[in-house]
Amino acid sequence: MTLLETERLILRELTFDDAPFILTLLNDPSFLRYINDKNVRNVEDARQYMLNGPMASYAQNGFGLYLVALKDTAVPIGLCGLLKREELPDPDLGFAFLPDYWGKGFALEAARAVMNDARERLGQNRVLAIVMPDNDASIRLLEKLGMTFDRDKDDVKVFAIDYDSTPFQTIL
Repeated sequence: MTLLETERLILRELTFDDAPFILTLLNDPSFLRYINDKNVRNVEDARQYMLNGPMASYAQNGFGLYLVALKDTAVPIGLCGLLKREELPDPDLGFAFLPDYWGKGFALEAARAVMNDARERLGQNRVLAIVMPDNDASIRLLEKLGMTFDRDKDDVKVFAIDYDSTPFQTIL
């Protein structure tokens, strides 16, 4: 079931059928470098990751990481959505895409849809994002979304957008 739709993309909740894609994405060298090693080494690990991560978040928070697929072919290309981490006061935007789909505007398009949904449907007044200090491409994407540097936390940079003090524009 499609949750969000843009001109070129659909975003939907993960299902166990997505486990092979999750296995590939979570073991991509860029994911391991800029996000984290989730210790997903086979399809069953991918199912457990989805069950204990995004699927649990859908039930607990009403949001989570969504599968991003091309609208015309339904080919999965990445993940994008909101996470709720205990150590952060507000939900944070997360995204990861297979390298073949970088530089084509897909991450920005998906992130805009998620940010619009966070404000409009979920009623979030503030959204954060955490990023590795050397991940220049993700930092540029966050800035295009209107997010600004908030603070350093541990080994990451925290970006934020506060919709109460920043004029909000729906951008799709």
